[in-house]
Amino acid sequence: MRLKPQYVFILVVIGAFAVYFLVRSIFGGDGDKAEAKATPSGPPSVQAKMSTETIRPIEVVMRGRTEAARSVVVRSETSGRVAAVPAIEGAVVKKGEVLCRLEVDARQASLDQARAALKSRQLQRQAAAQLAEKGFRSETQVLEAQANLDAAQAQVRAAEIALHQVEMRAPFTGVFDHRDAEVGSYLSPGQPCGTVIELNPLLVVGDAPETEASKVHVGASADARLISGGTLRGRVRYIAHDADPATRTYHLEVAVENPKLDIRSGLSADLRIGAGSGPAHLVPVSSLVLDSAGRQGVRYVQADNRVAFAPVTVIEETPQGVWVRGLSGSVNVITVGQSFVSEGQAVKVAQVR
Repeated sequence: MRLKPQYVFILVVIGAFAVYFLVRSIFGGDGDKAEAKATPSGPPSVQAKMSTETIRPIEVVMRGRTEAARSVVVRSETSGRVAAVPAIEGAVVKKGEVLCRLEVDARQASLDQARAALKSRQLQRQAAAQLAEKGFRSETQVLEAQANLDAAQAQVRAAEIALHQVEMRAPFTGVFDHRDAEVGSYLSPGQPCGTVIELNPLLVVGDAPETEASKVHVGASADARLISGGTLRGRVRYIAHDADPATRTYHLEVAVENPKLDIRSGLSADLRIGAGSGPAHLVPVSSLVLDSAGRQGVRYVQADNRVAFAPVTVIEETPQGVWVRGLSGSVNVITVGQSFVSEGQAVKVAQVR
């Protein structure tokens, strides 16, 4: 049986490959092994960049929010039906401005009666003093007339206070943020008319972690970048000395000016607080690694071309890299290959700018 020409060609090619590999395995195997032994692998190559020490402002950075400096619920001191609510909910109110007014009822009549009684007691006291001078009144009777006069004056004062209490006024200049009473509502003593909040000065509050709290001091300058894009500047006015037991953080407050009352309470903000200055290094973001203990840091090359690790703290992120604290002097930071080498390992360094 004759094979077709194409089959003969395929068999010839297969046979040629078989002969080649057989000859190579017999005569070339030892040569390959010898060549492998003659060229041992060298130390791994990395790229490194020299980072110099720079004195840079230190900032404590945290998330914060705006908050009213004061928030007071204005409550009724007496009972009565609401006759008027002249303040508009959400409007700016001045200190002493009337927010809610109760019906006067008989309070004006009580005041008029007390004033009439006071006038009568004044006349009686005057007559007693004149009669005492002529010997027709004893000293005790004069003192009794004086006591009655004092009591009448106290009654007038009480009636004036009761009449004054029908008006609930703003305790400070701020915003009448929420109204609780409407015309016709009946208020008992202690029931709310509404809430007034103070927005100038405005507070930016945050919670400093226990690792950063000792760096913050009352009076330190601070910037708050609002989520809307605006920036507020002020100073730290308070930092707690007792940590929150749940979060182990310390509450702090920054007072900022808000003269137009246009910055609202409750806005999210990035808070940066000045904490002096200190040495820092600019390194690429990609150079940050974690060691076996889970600490964040950088690997760098020592003078003997061996790898070392230094834990660092990021203090600021910029488009050029991150500023870190924890290094000393000029450091040859590994920028490429840092994840494939370990501490103490010798490396071949290619320096980059």
